Amino acid sequence: MTDTARKRPSGRAPDENRIVSIETGFARHAEGSALIRVGGTEVLCTATVEERVPAFLRNRGQGWITAEYGMLPRATHNRGQREAAKGKQSGRTQEIQRLIARSLRACVDLKKMGERTITLDCDVLNADGGTRCASITGAWVALAIALKKIKRSQALTAQVAAVSCGLTEAGAVLDLDYLEDSSAKADTNFVLTADGGIIEIQGTAEDKPFQESEFFELLRLAKLGTTRLFDAQNHVLETA
Repeated sequence: MTDTARKRPSGRAPDENRIVSIETGFARHAEGSALIRVGGTEVLCTATVEERVPAFLRNRGQGWITAEYGMLPRATHNRGQREAAKGKQSGRTQEIQRLIARSLRACVDLKKMGERTITLDCDVLNADGGTRCASITGAWVALAIALKKIKRSQALTAQVAAVSCGLTEAGAVLDLDYLEDSSAKADTNFVLTADGGIIEIQGTAEDKPFQESEFFELLRLAKLGTTRLFDAQNHVLETA
């Protein structure tokens, strides 16, 4: 394949992340907050602590982490109707917020939280691909800040970040933007931990089945990409 054929729309190298920035304290009333920017995608992640747990956890001496996800009407090219106006959430919204919650519960010792609930709200301000991955990466920062504020930092057991990878006309690439995501031959999302653990992998072939060797190349790219995201998370927490 020629260099021209392999060129990505953004001009990035196949193993290059989009520019990432994380700003903490954006939501001044929340126990923890992080505004994460990944290329053209921007997500506001907030962590709210409540001194109660769902009914099924009462008197069990442990906490709970849940998540809600949503997109502002003009986060995309065309205005989307607010789901509150529709009276129900889409299947996509429910699937993403469950993914965020699962990912963050996997990095916390719920018993060390005590009987309290932390709700992670992830609101997409601008979408340019990878909103669920940016939400997980930013929500981890908001969660870490909230746990520190309530003096439960010891409950945090792992560092978590997420990134998308895919098979495109440029081959296997890291951190898909919208143009790549909308035309990818295969699209995958990796939720990984800083110590080499895997929390979740979502992968779909859009054209034809992809091969094991291609999957392991996507995994290699994801490990590289999340390493950079872990660095960004650590930097913002050290300087917050």
